[in-house]
Order: sequence, then structure tokens, then C-alpha cells
Amino acid sequence: MAMADLGTTREPIIEVRHLRKTYSGITVLKDVNFRLYPGEVNALVGENGAGKSTMIKIIAGVEKPDRLSEIYFDGVLIHNMTPSRAMQFGIAVIYQDLSMFPNLSIAENLFIGRNEGALFSRREIVRKAVACFRDVNIEIDPCEKLGNLSVGQQQIVAIVKAVSSSAKVIIMDEPTASLTGNEIELLFRLVRELKKKNIAIVYISHKLDEVLALADTVTILRDGELIASDGVSNFDYQKIVRLMVGRELRFISMRSEKEPGEMLFEVKHLKNSFVNDVSFAVRRNEILGLTGLVGAGRSEMGQSIFGIYPLEAGEILIWGERVSIRDTSEAIKSGISYLTEDRQTQGMFKGQTLIWNSTAAIIDRLSNSMHTMDFEKEREIVADNIRALQIRPNRPEMNVESLSGGNQQKVMIAKWLNTKPKVLLIDEPTCGVDVGTKLEIHRLLRELAEQGVAVILISSDLTEVLAISDRILVMREGRIVGTFDAADATMENILSKGLMG
Repeated sequence: MAMADLGTTREPIIEVRHLRKTYSGITVLKDVNFRLYPGEVNALVGENGAGKSTMIKIIAGVEKPDRLSEIYFDGVLIHNMTPSRAMQFGIAVIYQDLSMFPNLSIAENLFIGRNEGALFSRREIVRKAVACFRDVNIEIDPCEKLGNLSVGQQQIVAIVKAVSSSAKVIIMDEPTASLTGNEIELLFRLVRELKKKNIAIVYISHKLDEVLALADTVTILRDGELIASDGVSNFDYQKIVRLMVGRELRFISMRSEKEPGEMLFEVKHLKNSFVNDVSFAVRRNEILGLTGLVGAGRSEMGQSIFGIYPLEAGEILIWGERVSIRDTSEAIKSGISYLTEDRQTQGMFKGQTLIWNSTAAIIDRLSNSMHTMDFEKEREIVADNIRALQIRPNRPEMNVESLSGGNQQKVMIAKWLNTKPKVLLIDEPTCGVDVGTKLEIHRLLRELAEQGVAVILISSDLTEVLAISDRILVMREGRIVGTFDAADATMENILSKGLMG
């Protein structure tokens, strides 16, 4: 297996040899060898559950590898890597959950927790923060409260914090999952500045166009095994996909070939602080796509229908009957389910098992008149979920946080499918998932639409919206500003509506 040709004079800053990891008899990493060089962007790709997160956790000292695995840093064998030792070596991990303090300023977030032998005045902290951002050619006001920044700007602050801590290796886990186009450009510019400083970067992403544009080396894992690691010039999109999944994936349109059937769901003139006079309908056999720029009101519209935000006016009809939705419990009882785009903070019950997260929305159906749980029935339901959605690993008692992002998303989908919804509002369903899982989710949504579920896809991914929607609504400033039949929709006319109204 060829490694990228980065010159014979350079030594890897991180090298792992014969890396293995087993959980309860299930092997998730099998004899993986990996090298990372200073000044290199090494894109780590693979399907959800391929072992990417586990490998990164081992390098960062969060997980322990199996016996005979070896990790070298700057040529020195590390016998017992821990998170604190990893930080001392200069290894920083930027997770999707940034774990910073939104109520503090940018400057305070940059230096909180530091022990550099001196107490800094507020003025000195601001001065140092200005120097840190200037060093990477980023302009930002360090006195601004972190919580006032966009997700993308907070991501930049987290990276600069790592650089200011003398990081030699920065691991970025799906860094653009929630970013706008401009924020992605800013992130890319920062990554290129870090390369100039000889900082090594592991870039984990399911967005293969980003991988091809930014990486020097592409490393592919499949089912815990290293499949390829080579210079980016030796890959194209289809080759990466083929190596990731072990087969040829063909992305074909999943629009329905059937005529729309009976009316399943309708909203009329919905209005509150977030949406203004929104009306639409969904019929059997069709998926309704809802898109628009960030801040257009897409998610807020879904959350208003689900009862998170109260409506001031309007009607909601399910199967022709008007329903009153004052809160989420009434929405669920009426047959409405909403899969949030933010599974980390709004979707999952952290610290709980796969079982708990799968059945949380149907606890009342699993308990009898004596309010005791039917655990056997619960396990049967979860076993069906695991089998139908191919959740890996097949361990119902596993902490949901230990699953890969794509498998966490499958658990969130299972939770709402278990409610037997009449209406499924699904918000950014494939954000942070691999191409194979993306295809599985698209097929599932099509099956649900044909089974008589009103499926409303909320997504900023125009490729996704165009691929599986039968009709497309475009939102801007809380209003629907464009409606397209799939056959007439293009990226250009969708974007023009979203930008201009």
C-alpha cells in the first residue's frame, strides 16, 4: 500500500503501527498503519463505523489501543498516551461539539485554563488574542462574546486556540458540517495558513469535494481496515467512494415515478415570530423538499409545526382533519415527528444507551397499566431497528455517544420511526454521514412516502433536495418565496429565489 510521497528527508510527526482495538469481542480497528507528516493535510475518510473516530480517540489518548499496538510521536514510542500527555505533545482535537464558553469573550476563551506562570490583565489577554489572530491572518474582535458568533466563527476560534497552545497536530472532525459557504472558505484559508507553519492536520470529512480540494493525502478506512493512503492526485470522487464502500455506488434520482395520491398533510397560513403566512401540502408518494439560505426559517418552520414554537395563527390538517398543536407531546400524539438537525444537543440523550435513545418517544406504549416497562418488547423493537437501519455495532446496551456520527443519526431516525408517524419532518438528515448511509436514508424516505407517511425534507444540501424531492419549496425570511416541481428545478433557479425572493 503506497504512502504519499512527501519527500525522503521528512519524518512523520505521528506514526501508528499495527493499531488494533476491540470492544466486547467486536474488532473495530484491524492492524492499521498510519503516518502523518508536518505541514500535511491528511484527509481521513470512510463510512460511518469504519473506525475513524476510534483511531482519532486513540491518538488523542481518550481510548486505549489493544496490546502490541504502537504509537510514535516525533519518532518516540509512546507507551501510555493520555489526553493530558497528548496535549503536552501538541495534539489538539477540534470536535463538532466545541466545548467552549459562549458567555465569555473570544479572548477569555482563548486563554482560559492556561497555566503559563503569570496572571494576565484583561488588557493583556486582549493584546495576546489580537496577536494570535493576526498570526494566522484572521480579523476578529477578541472582545466579542463567543456566543454572538456563528458556528463557523466559533470553529475558527477553537482552531486558533489550539494554535496558540503550540499545537503541532490539529485533528478536525467534520469541521464544515454546520458552516455556510463563506465560513467554509474562511476555514480553508486558515488551514492553508496552518500548513505554512508546518502544523500537521488530520481532516475528517464526508464531503469528498472538500477532501479533493484541500487534502495532500487521502487515507481510507473500511470496516476497521486501512484500504488506501496515498497522495490526493491519485484519487477522484468515484475512486474514493468505491474504496470506502467496497462496491460501485451509483447516485440516481429517487424521485417518485408514481402519481401523487391522497392528501396526507396540509398547513394553511401559519404565522408566528419565525414564519409568516406559510402554506403547503403533502400527498402520498411525494417527498416535499424545503430549502433556503441559513436563517431563512426552514428549521423554525418545522419546529413550529412540531409545537416547539407556538403558532399565533394558521391551521394544521392531518388526513383532512384539523389538529391543535400546542406543544411537542400533542404533536407526537397527533402523529407528527420532527428529527432535529442538531442531534448532539437537541436529539440524543447523552450518556444513555442505544436502547434508551431508540425508544424514548414511545415509553408510554411500552408500559402497562401498572406503569412497568415491557423490556422484552422494547428489545424486540430495538433489534428490528438495528436490523432495518443496519446500525453498527449491533450492541443495544452501548452508550450512544460511542457510536459514529452516522450510526447516531440512524438511532435518531429509529426513535421517530418507532412512533409510527403520519408526518415526518426530517431536518438535515444526512449532515455528517457517509455516502453509503446517505443513500440508505434517501431510500428509506422514499419507502416511507410510498407507505403513506407525509415526508418533509428540510435541507441546505441542494444536491440532496434535487435528488429525492418531488416538489421543492424555497424559503426566505420566514416566507415561502418559490415552489418548483422537481422536473423544473435547478440549482440556479432555487438559489436565485433564495437570494432574491
